[in-house]
Amino acid sequence: MDFNLMALNESIKKESVFVEKMLKEVSKVVVGQKEMLEGIMMGLLTGGHVLLEGVPGLAKTLTISSVAKAINLGFQRIQFTPDLMPSDLIGTMIFNPKTGDFVPKQGPIFSNIILADEVNRAPAKVQSAMLEAMAEKQVTIGDTTYKLEKPFLVLATQNPLEQEGTYPLPEAQMDRFMFKLVVDYPKRNEEMEILNRMSVDKQPDIETIIQKDDLNRARETADKIYVDEKIKNYIVEIVMTTREPKEHGLAPMAPMIKVGGSPRATISLTRAAKAHAFIRGRGYVTADDVKGIAYHVLRHRLILTYEAEAESITTDTVIKEILGHVEVP
Repeated sequence: MDFNLMALNESIKKESVFVEKMLKEVSKVVVGQKEMLEGIMMGLLTGGHVLLEGVPGLAKTLTISSVAKAINLGFQRIQFTPDLMPSDLIGTMIFNPKTGDFVPKQGPIFSNIILADEVNRAPAKVQSAMLEAMAEKQVTIGDTTYKLEKPFLVLATQNPLEQEGTYPLPEAQMDRFMFKLVVDYPKRNEEMEILNRMSVDKQPDIETIIQKDDLNRARETADKIYVDEKIKNYIVEIVMTTREPKEHGLAPMAPMIKVGGSPRATISLTRAAKAHAFIRGRGYVTADDVKGIAYHVLRHRLILTYEAEAESITTDTVIKEILGHVEVP
């Protein structure tokens, strides 16, 4: 390891101290769910949006609001419903009788962390307005375009059970989410801890661990994390295998995959692997960092064939096969 990399390693160790403190603080009210917490942290460090999928009651909303409090960020919760209008999300022009002019009234999207609850319940026009905010980090009201303040992060939830009254998210919007985190039930000992904590009225208060400026500085530092050429090749090989499994020696998977990962998947794998290394206090990316985030980054980007669905093969199964097949540097 050369001098510069050693210096970077030390810098990352110092900058990432707050991560452990923050996870500990949020754990005052959220029991377990470490994978979800780390996923949200990686989203904050990269500016990548996060889709959380899980049945109701798994503390998705509580986790997101607790993280916002621990960083002293602006937080807005928007409940997506079939009758939601784009103006309910981004705002609208209202008439000022004193001046005789129309003036913009900004909507709840103008915040740092947006919790889009049950995002797949809103119709296409709302999804279109949401897509501009997610993709361009800007919003258009009337003739004027407004830049959204940094950090801007959409954390969306969707319920995998109820399909009535929902609109499947378009592939273009799914691709804008850096991660899709599947939130599962707590283990038995965690369930007992939840019962003990939550069966009383008074809940612990979340203290602010870092300020917005500190987070923005941490994001800049995380971006400097070193990615070796071998690791870059490893990431590209994984994504190329999702597109052309047969040409990359994985012929049995070819009939299962309809659409592989886009170039955005390659970029997201790299940036997410840097964030994964950052929260572990390391100044360089390893193959384990890539493996650690591969499922989150790829599971919503791969589209499987009807044949795969008929055989009950999931995207996670396909990703597992690919990771087992691609040679680790």
